[in-house]
Amino acid sequence: MSLASWFRWNEPPHRISQRSPTEMVVETLMMELSWQTKQAEKQQRERENEYRKIKTGVDYGWLVSYPKQSYDISPGERLQLEDMCSKIHPSYCGPVILRFRQVITEYEPEVQEVSRLFRSVLQEAAEKIKEEEEAKKLARQWNTKNKTSLSLTTFKSRAKISPFISDIKTISEDVERGTQPTRRIWSMPEFRNAK
Repeated sequence: MSLASWFRWNEPPHRISQRSPTEMVVETLMMELSWQTKQAEKQQRERENEYRKIKTGVDYGWLVSYPKQSYDISPGERLQLEDMCSKIHPSYCGPVILRFRQVITEYEPEVQEVSRLFRSVLQEAAEKIKEEEEAKKLARQWNTKNKTSLSLTTFKSRAKISPFISDIKTISEDVERGTQPTRRIWSMPEFRNAK
């Protein structure tokens, strides 16, 4: 038995499973939500400790042990948020995270309010994406319409127009028929209708 079979050097390297961009967006946004939830929980504990310290005048914070994570989002709400995250385009993932952090900093929410703020940021981003898609669609329609109208004008401009030969009968033509055409000035060329 060879040593190579023990160490499996001859086997091709295993490729890391390729995840779709949508899965990456969902995972990234949900990790941000869980991190912000933990931070809000930590800040809430600190506020409660400060309140107790002010109320009792004694700091017993060193005696208190906190559970690792006491608040968790319900499975139904988590599924709804993941579904909303899947509708976010990968290019909007960063701006959504920045907007979410900005909202968290502005409001300093309680732990229970973090998921609602996250939902509102996702809805705002989804509306913005929808508006941009509609604007792109209108721009494409406009460009297509302009291209066809330009092609019609170039087609029309290719048609040769002879100003001296016309099939349209006018009153002035009937009047001119009875008279002899006058000679033009020598610097002007003479145009005659060849009939």
